[in-house]
Amino acid sequence: MTLPATDAAARYAASLRLSVAPMMDWTDRHCRYFHRLLAPGSRLYTEMVHANAVIHGDRERLLGFDGSEHPLALQLGGSDPALLAQAARIAQDWGYDEVNLNCGCPSDRVQAGRFGACLMREPALVAECVAAMVAAVDIPVTVKCRLGVDEDNDYETFRNFVDQSANAGSAMFIVHARNAWLKGLSPKENREVPPLRYDWAHRLKADRPALQIVLNGGLATVEAAQAQLPALDGVMLGRAAYHDPYVLHQLEAAQTGAPVQPREALLRAMRPYIEAQLGRGLALKHITRHLLGLFHGQPGGRAFRQVLSEGSHRAGADWALIEQALAVTRAQAERVAA
Repeated sequence: MTLPATDAAARYAASLRLSVAPMMDWTDRHCRYFHRLLAPGSRLYTEMVHANAVIHGDRERLLGFDGSEHPLALQLGGSDPALLAQAARIAQDWGYDEVNLNCGCPSDRVQAGRFGACLMREPALVAECVAAMVAAVDIPVTVKCRLGVDEDNDYETFRNFVDQSANAGSAMFIVHARNAWLKGLSPKENREVPPLRYDWAHRLKADRPALQIVLNGGLATVEAAQAQLPALDGVMLGRAAYHDPYVLHQLEAAQTGAPVQPREALLRAMRPYIEAQLGRGLALKHITRHLLGLFHGQPGGRAFRQVLSEGSHRAGADWALIEQALAVTRAQAERVAA
């Protein structure tokens, strides 16, 4: 169902308070559908897609999504203003609500292509890219960035980066509040080793109150995320939303006052989608890999993961496997409670 334009705009604006980070190999369309059930009002992001892939690749595979995923943003990688503008137009034509430019990914492959975190040191180029996209589309163009690169430790340099992109037309910045280390750290280590500095995001919001500032990085609990909201416009969950997805559900409930649903009820809401995808020939494993953390930290959680992990790769695996996983989980929880 397509919402009227005014309703869609209002829903998009409200979704600023809570979003799920773009995560390579994780936030595909099946993951996003699950996250939408958990957090109906949140803003979802695709995996990063390079502008060249958007222009020349299989668009249904790269850009396709279920209508229920709105509000939904496409994250683009790249550093060529003309190519990014063309990719942004395609994103708008496909119905995305926002285009987000990746200025935070630290992988070697991204560095070699002159995009991602290394763009933090080219603020004029980033501003040129933002301006080209803003001129090409009517939907918002936003930026996801780090605080700096390697030994960069100057707040004014960081704010200048933001200012140049803001002047070019980006009104919203997702700040992954740690530096990106391009020398000697893996992408995984880049999410854990450089120290978090939430104070820079708070300072930026105080210095530039007209900008929308969303905080990302290290937010793993409802309490930690909620503590940031009085001073900022929104919070973005990353790995926590994937490895412990019930936190995403609990956080939206804390923000909206909606009742918290049991894990099993949330999973059962996936059944029509899962069966429809299986009917199209998709293997169950492509969906269940995103569900493994639903019972994280709960009695039976390990058994739940084990049943799905071992069974979803088998030919003909279907909803019955999920019922089996739920039954095992429920039985272990009852034994613990007895």
